[in-house]
Formats: sequence, structure tokens, C-alpha cells
Amino acid sequence: MSRASARQNPTRIQREKTRAILAAALDVFSAEGYRGATLDQIAEAARLSKPNLLYYFASKEDIHRVLLERLLDTWLEPLRGLDPEGDPVAEIEAYVVRKLRMARDMPRESRLFAGEVLSGATRIADQIRGPLRALVDEKAAVLRGWSEAGRIAPVDPYHLIFSIWAATQHYADFDAQVRGILGTSEGAHFPEAERYLRHLFRRAITSEATIGPDEP
Repeated sequence: MSRASARQNPTRIQREKTRAILAAALDVFSAEGYRGATLDQIAEAARLSKPNLLYYFASKEDIHRVLLERLLDTWLEPLRGLDPEGDPVAEIEAYVVRKLRMARDMPRESRLFAGEVLSGATRIADQIRGPLRALVDEKAAVLRGWSEAGRIAPVDPYHLIFSIWAATQHYADFDAQVRGILGTSEGAHFPEAERYLRHLFRRAITSEATIGPDEP
């Protein structure tokens, strides 16, 4: 929580300044990484003096932590939407689409989260082992139940979720590579990516093929 948010009844200006700082920090952290980012860069991007910024946040780490906490909650929302009472194939396809559209609409947030995980996830380890793991366990149980009931093909639920994360977030974290190879403008490749990923995961969860324990 920011210093301003921690105060009782923060003013409208305080709330606006806090949002401006976080928006500026998202730009800086996603471009420079945690180590490369500085308070001076964040203050400049937010159009504030450094002392004014420090009125709202105690440190660079404080800003980064608040961003990650808010991002993780947003990042979990598509998975929360997986409905145990829905049609399994439709629910999994919808989850893939939600994650891909998040990669399209929130590339900076995706890169911020990826950078933190690649550096060891020390600042969000508790959240990963806590609420993220609990939610993944809950939805993995749903996927396993669908598989055991024959409503989708036999599949490891955790690796299915990991595969969806990898396939969709690639389009945010490696956007420059994707556009460079395809020769497309920003965002132009997403409709085709969505069609392909829908097909890919539909085949994965409706095929009768299984992977045995000793198969590569």
C-alpha cells in the first residue's frame, strides 16, 4: 500500500498522484527492469519531483511491490472465470482467449510480471505460493474432474495451464520478435493468433491421444 493510500481518507489529488506514479512506474519497470529503473526516471515520467514522489511511496521497492500485488490480482481474474458448471471445451477456449487478449491489451504488465519471475520472484514469492497456488490447485481439480469424467481428453491439468500461459503471454513478452518475424504492425497478428490457439487447445483437450509416464 502506498503512503497516501495508507492515510485515512486520502484526497482526490492524492489518489490521482498515486495512480500517476504507478502508471509511470509501470512504463519504467517494464522497459528497464527492476534493477535498471530509478526513482528519478519514475518521477520524471510521472511529472513529479523526486521529493514529491517520496511523499507517496517510501522507495522504489515499495512502488514495485504495489504494482506487482495489483497486477497479480488482475492476472488471476481470467483463471477465476473458469466455470466448473460450464461446457469444458468452451470454458478452456474462453480462458485461452481471455489470456491472449490480456497479452494484447496489457503487454507492459505482462513484461513486468515476467521480469520479476525471471529474476527469481523474490518479491512475490508469498503470493505465488499462497493465492496463486491455491487458485491453480482449485482450477486444476476442475480440469482433472472433467478429464476423469471423459468430458475432455486425459491431460495433466497443471501443464495444460502452464501451456496456456506460455502460449498466450509469448505475444506480450516477445512482441518485438513476433512482429519482426511476421512483419506485422502492432496488434495486427492477434486475430490469427486467436484462431490458431483456439484450434491448438481444442485439439489438445478433445484428442484421444494420451502421454504415458515414460514417453518423451
